[in-house]
Amino acid sequence: MPTFKELGLRAEIVQALDELGFENPTPIQEKAIPQVLDSKKDLIALAQTGTGKTAAFSLPVLQQLDENSREIQSIVLCPTRELCLQIANDMQNFAKFMNIKTVAVYGGASIETQIREIKRGVHVIIGTPGRTVDLINRRVLRLQDVQFVVLDEADEMLTMGFKDDLDLILGETPETKQTLLFSATMPNGIKDITKRYMKDPAEVSSGARNEGSANIEHHYYLVDARNKYECLKRLADVNPNVYGIIFCRTRRETQEIADKLMQDGYNADTLHGDLSQAQRDAIMARFRKRKIQLLVATDVAARGIDVDDITHVINYNLPDEEEVYIHRSGRTGRAGKRGISIAIIHSRERGKLKSVERKLGKQFEQRPVPTGQEICETQLYTIVEGLGKLNVNEKQIEPFLPAIMEQLGHLTKEDLIKHLVSFEFNKFLDYYKNAPDLNNTSSRGDRRDRDDRDDRGSRDRDRGNDRGRDRDRGRDREFGDERPARRSSSERFLDNGKFTRFHINLGTKDNMNPANLMGLINDSLSKRDVEIGKIEMMNTFAFFELDSDYADKLSSALKGTDYSGKKVDLTIAKSTGANDRRDRNAGPPRRDRFKDKFDKNRGGGSSRHSGGGDKSRSGKRPRRPF
Repeated sequence: MPTFKELGLRAEIVQALDELGFENPTPIQEKAIPQVLDSKKDLIALAQTGTGKTAAFSLPVLQQLDENSREIQSIVLCPTRELCLQIANDMQNFAKFMNIKTVAVYGGASIETQIREIKRGVHVIIGTPGRTVDLINRRVLRLQDVQFVVLDEADEMLTMGFKDDLDLILGETPETKQTLLFSATMPNGIKDITKRYMKDPAEVSSGARNEGSANIEHHYYLVDARNKYECLKRLADVNPNVYGIIFCRTRRETQEIADKLMQDGYNADTLHGDLSQAQRDAIMARFRKRKIQLLVATDVAARGIDVDDITHVINYNLPDEEEVYIHRSGRTGRAGKRGISIAIIHSRERGKLKSVERKLGKQFEQRPVPTGQEICETQLYTIVEGLGKLNVNEKQIEPFLPAIMEQLGHLTKEDLIKHLVSFEFNKFLDYYKNAPDLNNTSSRGDRRDRDDRDDRGSRDRDRGNDRGRDRDRGRDREFGDERPARRSSSERFLDNGKFTRFHINLGTKDNMNPANLMGLINDSLSKRDVEIGKIEMMNTFAFFELDSDYADKLSSALKGTDYSGKKVDLTIAKSTGANDRRDRNAGPPRRDRFKDKFDKNRGGGSSRHSGGGDKSRSGKRPRRPF
């Protein structure tokens, strides 16, 4: 295997790569770098996500730039702001010992700041198509001196509806430029671009075209549509050390699933186009630091997630296009590590799964949904392993040992171990007591399953121009039913006066989520044992149910207070919520007491709620240590 120096890269770039810890090029880098350095021909490079595509085009382009010129000599186009920022950061690191300036231009950030940076002089522009078009129309970006045009994730830009923007941008560049197109798949739309804007391009690839990574296992679980969420929870429970991304079709669905997971005690959060750039940056920072264990995301928002240690990718819904699945699964199994890509499907999605298999060139392995016994066994051994690895601070614990020995000294070693393990383990035993089998064993599926919103959902295609938001594709789930909504236990509790339903003027746009809301209530009441019912989080407001004994106290405590600079307005909701959007198959909410030890970074506790369909179990799901 050659070194980077042997590929012909200059000493300054090799030095930067050495500092970054890169020793040898990946297969796509080994093929693409010499091609760009030694030839002026356009290039099509096909490689999976996580194979080093950024360095494959960045290194040879940086080498050939004129450091003394302040004109724009290269432009890199990519579909999302996350990927845009990632590429800009990588290129700046590669050019650490060169006099090269890069500027990232993308929606959701101040365009005036970007304009000032460009006017100071820049060698490389990295941009999303929408913001790039804006800057061209403002006559800020002049691309007549561009020597290199890079289209990264070209297939996704076409999928997101950027073809017209690409046509406009490429039309502003000179015919003498060298165009480098990097993609994981090769849909027909890319062929149109190659015919129109590329001249007799060379082609390199690592692996077969449209083929998934060899490091990834592909599993699927077949359940009734109404049991998808419960299956998701079991997969998380049977993999205590899971560190993964859950893909949903739409922004609304990602928020719903993330909210349910957080309410059920999982260390989760969401990433989608309705979040502000600051919110997205904060969430990604926490995910990279493993303070978030499960990230629920749309396909668009997940572009540019550069994390090498993701263990699982979970497809809560299969995507509409087979190529999108290849992109999703490429989030795991990176940097030579093994990964697992999971699809949770119902009987009507079998045909779609077969189409993905044909495009992927691999077969999925059907796995049975974990039983309650299997989950408890896994959790037991995880607890035991954690206890064995626990570091004991002898100095800090020593003053408390006499009192502890007085309380526990009568127990034998065996009894003490049993008590210690049972302290956590019994919670899982209670939670999964009488847990039903979720596997769909019917060959034709349940035709009476009227909760199949996935196939009845309407299209929700955003075709905006990337001014402050991503373009998500997919279907919105339908809410409600032709039959009258069944009254939940939560509503009956409201009628009996057990709970009071509140409306608060804080929603997701105010950086509020269920965990933060519970933290706000905890702090206001100065109590950690107040019961809560259902939480419904909207963009600009929220509903929640609280033990009626504390209704007046909470109203008084929050009166006149501020949250993130916004005056809090708390009122008792007149409606019982019977007409609110709800999953009619969801079981009654399981109420739990606030636990301030859950996710201290969120500043609050966690309430557990039923995840849908599994009404036979009693007890509360235990806190998940991470």
